[in-house]
Amino acid sequence: MGETEQRPTAGSRLGAQENAGISTLEHGQKPPMTPPGKLVSIKIQMLDDTQETFDVPQRAPGKVLHDAVCNHLNLVEGDYFGLEFPDHKKMMVWLDLLKPVMKQIRRPKHVVVKFVVKFFPPDHAQLQEELTRYLFALQVKQDLAQGRLTCNDTSTALLISHIVQSEIGDFDETIDREHLAKNKYIPQQEALEDKIMEFHRSHMGQTPAESDFQLLEIARRLEMYGIRLHPAKDREGTKINLAVANTGILVFQGHTKINAFNWAKVRKLSFKRKRFLIKLRPDVNSSFQDTLEFLMASRDFCKSFWKICVEHHAFFRLFEEPKPKPKPVLFSRGSSFRFSGRTQKQVLDYVKEGGHKKVQFERKHSKIHSIRSLTAQPSEQHTEVPKQVSDSSSFAYGDDNDAAAMQSCRQGKELKASTEDTGQHKSPSLKKSPKEARKVDGAVVSTVEEEEEAAKDRMQQNRPQSQQPSTGSLTGSPHLSELSINSQGGPQVANMSLSPNLSPDAKQSSPLISPLLNDPSCIRTDDEEEVKRKRFPTEKAYFIAKEVATTERTYLKDLEVITSWFQSAVSKEDCMPETLKNLIFSNFEPLHKFHTGFLKEIEQRLALWEGRSNAHIKGDYQRIGDVMLKNIQSMKQLTIHLWKHNEILIELENGIKNSRKLETFCRDFELQKVCYLPLNTFLLRPLHRLMHYKQIMERLCKHYPPSHVDFRDSRAALAEVSEMVAQLHGNMIKMENFQKLHELKKDLIGIDNLVIPGREFIRLGSLSKLSGKGLQQRMFFLFNDILLYTSRGLTASNQFKVHGHLPLYGMTIEESEEEWGVPHCLTLRGQHQSIVIAASTRAEMDKWTEDIQMAIDLAEKSSGPAPELLASSPPDNKSPDETTVDQESEDDLSASRTSLERQSPHRGNTTVHVCWHRNTSVSMIDFSIAVENQLSGNLLRKFKNSNGWQKLWVVFTNFCMFFYKSHQDNHPLASLPLLGYSLTIPSESENIHKDYVFKLHFKSHVYYFRAESEYTFERWMEVIRSATSSASRTRALSHKEPHTY
Repeated sequence: MGETEQRPTAGSRLGAQENAGISTLEHGQKPPMTPPGKLVSIKIQMLDDTQETFDVPQRAPGKVLHDAVCNHLNLVEGDYFGLEFPDHKKMMVWLDLLKPVMKQIRRPKHVVVKFVVKFFPPDHAQLQEELTRYLFALQVKQDLAQGRLTCNDTSTALLISHIVQSEIGDFDETIDREHLAKNKYIPQQEALEDKIMEFHRSHMGQTPAESDFQLLEIARRLEMYGIRLHPAKDREGTKINLAVANTGILVFQGHTKINAFNWAKVRKLSFKRKRFLIKLRPDVNSSFQDTLEFLMASRDFCKSFWKICVEHHAFFRLFEEPKPKPKPVLFSRGSSFRFSGRTQKQVLDYVKEGGHKKVQFERKHSKIHSIRSLTAQPSEQHTEVPKQVSDSSSFAYGDDNDAAAMQSCRQGKELKASTEDTGQHKSPSLKKSPKEARKVDGAVVSTVEEEEEAAKDRMQQNRPQSQQPSTGSLTGSPHLSELSINSQGGPQVANMSLSPNLSPDAKQSSPLISPLLNDPSCIRTDDEEEVKRKRFPTEKAYFIAKEVATTERTYLKDLEVITSWFQSAVSKEDCMPETLKNLIFSNFEPLHKFHTGFLKEIEQRLALWEGRSNAHIKGDYQRIGDVMLKNIQSMKQLTIHLWKHNEILIELENGIKNSRKLETFCRDFELQKVCYLPLNTFLLRPLHRLMHYKQIMERLCKHYPPSHVDFRDSRAALAEVSEMVAQLHGNMIKMENFQKLHELKKDLIGIDNLVIPGREFIRLGSLSKLSGKGLQQRMFFLFNDILLYTSRGLTASNQFKVHGHLPLYGMTIEESEEEWGVPHCLTLRGQHQSIVIAASTRAEMDKWTEDIQMAIDLAEKSSGPAPELLASSPPDNKSPDETTVDQESEDDLSASRTSLERQSPHRGNTTVHVCWHRNTSVSMIDFSIAVENQLSGNLLRKFKNSNGWQKLWVVFTNFCMFFYKSHQDNHPLASLPLLGYSLTIPSESENIHKDYVFKLHFKSHVYYFRAESEYTFERWMEVIRSATSSASRTRALSHKEPHTY
């Protein structure tokens, strides 16, 4: 008889660390070292139906064979998979990782072991690697063919359509019919062929990685996803089937689920001969008896099912691998079996830590190349989100002229996509192939982290061999990962062509070479740079004046987004009322005209200062205060236009709210390459620019002694601009909050009235929420009256779905680490609901505690409880002790898909997505400080393993560095979100023997940047530090005043 029992603690109900769990009370021992001796050959059947042979020592434990298979596949997340084989009684069993292989597989010559998915997570977005998702997709395909994954015809056709898209690419009726005739995905497939092709037609432009993602999104909603039925009978003798899943033990009658016992309800599992016993926790509201008994076909069947239940509980519920039981002195009672290997939490932590190298692989069944061509289409963030990101994003070429001009650069610089099979020791389906690039917003932006990996590979390829032209096309990874993201998020559909972490995250992992940013001809030699540096002035005032010019160039480009690009697009579409057109453009065009002349004056003054013209003139032109004074005085006449910007912002948002056509137009415009920030952000730029003038003049006045010839003009200019800022400051604060609420509304689904008078945004960020399923990552949004918690959506729009909300009125907050056994843990008790949350670090917990307490105080001082949120789906109002599982019916799939198609791609590099994948948070204070800390200019960039420095035009804004070939470019080529990054100075051991170098690093990503002077170096350090370290509320409360609109 085998028994296991959980301790009835509060933590055990929520998966806290001290809970050792069912049959896993002890901590694990490591399997013994691989013993020497005679080798035995084991045949393994892979998920792509290929067979490989592995030689292992006779006395080697099962873990040696499992690790050998995972290493062969370059599979990082191998813990989700297992090895299955028929035992001597022809019963399919799982290979025990602790027992010797030969004691389990008695006749290896006659046995084929199957490598299959063993643990199906509740959310496939938790799978960080594209290779892992590909293998899961193969498992779904296999389960469909074997009749194990049953569903209605619509769902079946939709699943197969995504499989077909990943294998043959975009829809072509002739090719589709031929392919479906040759490939049978289910029995009696002919009846569904028309429906399959109808669905396939809607997947145009979808990459194989995105198809995998969508396939798993649909499959996870099905009742039979990941289910293996084990025949049994209940006490009355009724035939039923038992199954185990990530949530607990399930009971089926036929293929219909009739009951579920979540892990939190189960106190003890045991078996006695053929009887399988489930002992439940006492529950006054439950009609179940204390112990449930099921009869199985034999003791072996019963023990096999008990083992897999023990393993599922340990994998999904425990924080770490269990330790072994102490050996009994005289005799043992019960089974000694226990789970061996990493738990899901350990796997997620390992992958997020980036302690592995990204791998490339080739899809055996796919007839399209493993790298998709980089045509300028909107894409996912740089997927991986990224997306999942995992970690990076992607590249795309700028306008057509740029692409044509760089065609010759592309040849030989992209990685070669190999499509032939090797056939010997490597699995043909998983042979290494070029890294894939994620698609980018509007197809323009790559992330630097991708570039870095690509640069390493390019260096290795170019050393001994001649360059080889690319034969592949670039594919996008659908999950945003930890790294940088730039524009679009989420898997795309239709004609869309994303970060994170993660993710996406992220979130998130196929690097790509940019012929623009990695062109060797762009790399400057050190001699060139030194000669250039010596030609220019070195005094601090010159570099302050130069900062005026560089930031003015960026500001002018931002104005052109409205006055040129947006206006041109509006003129071609009849979607905006004339009154709104006149309101916007009549107030922005005068600003653009004025600042065009202002920039010309500054550049002329700099040319004189540098001696590039009229070199004989000295002294009179080595100043900037007079130019600033003259133009700031002229600028005061434009104040009437600046006062209108609040009205412009409100009227534009009202227009979008009232007109579906205008909403679609603005959403599509945001996908254009030139619109590298949210559209309404550009409407705030003129007010932000006044603050920049004020800061620059403050630095200049501080630098000059009172006797300096330029001091009086500089001080007068400072007084003038300070007056303007003081007049418009309240208006700007109100606009910033209004803009932020509307921007967050685009990131959220399931809430209709986020923007209401009096509501103020305070903080957003990633926290873990404790529930019956254990720790689950959630995105929290704190306002002055309410706290929302959401999960990252798995739709093409990559939005966050609202799960629930807690009004702050009457709420209390308390630390509860000891109660739940979870580090950095807080309990929030509302009037009708309580939740338990945990932060990633103590510092994060302190920030949330401080802001939530402040928000509670504000709510108490207000007139009363906040109005109820209008949600399109009921919020998740379960307490931590409630453990029912969220069910998504199969009938919802068609509706879900329809809404998917209606949604358009959503920006995946927003601060919300970066926080999700980097597991951090930002407050409104941080946003306000970020507004003050914007900078533009040339920097030299170097990767950790690259040679030489590359000159780039860099714009720092919204916690992100945007990279351009030159300041004349209309759109960025790559981006690097800096939330979570560390800013340091290179150490001696890094051999960076240059002046004015700073280092940015996040996990395994390292970048070096060189500034041209001490002043510019200090300025870059100052502004980047503002993004990599959050401000405290005490510093910021004086920064912002309460505001309403």
